[in-house]
Amino acid sequence: MEPRDHDVDDPSEVLDALRALHSHPGEGASFIERIFGTPTFFRLWLAQALSSLGDWLGFLAILILASRLGSGAPGASVGLVMAARIVPGFFVSAGAGVLIDRMDRKQVMVASMLVRALVVASLPMVDSVIGLVFASLVLELATLFFSPAKEATVPNLVPVDKLATANSLGLAAAYGSFPLAAGLFALLAEVAQWLGGIEAFDSLRTSQEAVAFYANVVCYLAAALIIYRLAIPRYHIRTHDDRPIDLGQVFKEVKEGWHYAFISPVVRAVNVGLACGLIGGGMLIPLGQTFSEQVLHEGPSGFGVFVFALGVGTAAGVVGVSALQKRLLKARTFVLSLFCAGVALIVGVSMSTLMLSAMWVAIMGIFAGSVYVLGFTLLHENVEDELRGRVFSALYTLVRLCVLLAMAAGPVLADVLDGVSDRLVGGEIDVGIEISVPGVRLTLWLAGIIMLVAGALSAAALGGLRSGAAGAESGIRSRERSAA
Repeated sequence: MEPRDHDVDDPSEVLDALRALHSHPGEGASFIERIFGTPTFFRLWLAQALSSLGDWLGFLAILILASRLGSGAPGASVGLVMAARIVPGFFVSAGAGVLIDRMDRKQVMVASMLVRALVVASLPMVDSVIGLVFASLVLELATLFFSPAKEATVPNLVPVDKLATANSLGLAAAYGSFPLAAGLFALLAEVAQWLGGIEAFDSLRTSQEAVAFYANVVCYLAAALIIYRLAIPRYHIRTHDDRPIDLGQVFKEVKEGWHYAFISPVVRAVNVGLACGLIGGGMLIPLGQTFSEQVLHEGPSGFGVFVFALGVGTAAGVVGVSALQKRLLKARTFVLSLFCAGVALIVGVSMSTLMLSAMWVAIMGIFAGSVYVLGFTLLHENVEDELRGRVFSALYTLVRLCVLLAMAAGPVLADVLDGVSDRLVGGEIDVGIEISVPGVRLTLWLAGIIMLVAGALSAAALGGLRSGAAGAESGIRSRERSAA
């Protein structure tokens, strides 16, 4: 029988688990241990991959359902539903982090997965935009508990030298499942048509989006079952007493988490770097198509090339960090990657041909993937177990805020700068050759500068690139030795 959590909390079991986490897989290690570090993390990753597949299926189905329910104003309906997926994070994530740090994280993940399954199962019966907005709010609230709980658990399941690989695999599970979900969603149209011809299913809704929701529920339930059967340590619970938590205590512990995020150089560097970097890099998504049309004159197909190049570059960056993690000074590489991503974006949007521009966008993706993986790895290595829930909840709040800011501000800023450029220089500047400077190019240049600023702020938070990186790596090495 597989050990349960109360077994893992036995002192001798804890010592054995720690030794296993900090040991290096030998030649006799299985394929799963060589790639994932431990079988337990492999199963957690499998649950995350299933959950992400369900998330993307549900996301595509919700977009179609929102557009159909808001037939008079489909764009507004979709926007309202998407806003319902963003807003809760600003108000609830801090409190969710406190609870995650006080509760059994396995139970939190299982409960949030079951809540999501229940909500998604009701979506085929929703027949109003308001109902869909409410369902989206509840889905997002459950997600706000699952994601930080999962991130806080990873360092307890993976050897220290495998954390970068674990984060790369997590990124692959989160976003690599999208193409599979898109293909499956298209296939479900045929399934829906087949089910519609069976009389026994006449009482059920069997549209394409309804069948996608049913598949989403199956993914969530399977993920919940996998997580329920995992033996996940609960070391963090020991730092709290058994007294009931009250509102004052919640605010106190939220303050403690944010205070730690500001006083810890590595945590502050990662938060600032990822947040500001996303403000800059995130502008490429809403402005990429405009840039392709106005500057490169390639139309929507050019934007498709951009997205492909960015995806390939990001994947290469993720794989590269995983392969070289033992040789990298992670803190220094994190900061350098921010600088290089900013430079690549500036150079890329300065090009006048699609292939050259796409090549530099791919280079930006390489460094952007490195920033993501290294940022999460630094947090896993440097944040104490009892604070991880709050720190990752704070990070997810910053990420959402900055992505929303980039998506909203980018197009507006491009329009403003377009008018400024026309009035001041007629939309072109002459530096030996004439360069077109529409608002979209100026905005993307500014986005690259913001990423450079993110690198500078992260370096400053670390007390200088060389000393900060050395200090962070020294702390990591000492923790590895003490744990072993």
